[in-house]
Amino acid sequence: MRLDVRGKNGLEITPAIHNYVEKKLKRIERMFSQEIEAFVVCKVYAELTKVEITIPIKFITIRAEVEDKDLYAAIDLAVDKLEAQIRKNKFKMNRSLQERTGLKDAFRNDDFNIDALERELISPVKKKKIKLDILSLEEALTQMDLLGHDFFIYRNEDKQVCVMYLREDGKYGLIETE
Repeated sequence: MRLDVRGKNGLEITPAIHNYVEKKLKRIERMFSQEIEAFVVCKVYAELTKVEITIPIKFITIRAEVEDKDLYAAIDLAVDKLEAQIRKNKFKMNRSLQERTGLKDAFRNDDFNIDALERELISPVKKKKIKLDILSLEEALTQMDLLGHDFFIYRNEDKQVCVMYLREDGKYGLIETE
């Protein structure tokens, strides 16, 4: 495993922290059939620490971001989160991207047994068909607010599919397609 551990906001990465991260990420490394690269950023704030772990593999990037008062606890939680993401999405990633060379072979199969529970996790709970109306930006915003949703899909005046969404900061975002 190629590991890059960095400290921010005045946090110095000691050999003990580096070794702890490396030891914990071995759980993740065992899930892959090839060598992985992991980028870990540890940030310290007044009352908490934040750990961000990013693992790029072919065609996808797996990422976890966790905050906790204790750095070591945050590392544990981030690795747990990564492991849960991989277990939950491995079958879906292999199936949906199997035509792309190499992704299906990136994961080991001996660590995973895809059972009914895992297949149920990737199945949509609800399916819905919608008619995309041609709306102005203001009309789409009004419609989204009236529905009480945090996102809204519509066609703009140029007939492009757009997604308006409510951001965590309370402002609106817009995704436009080409």
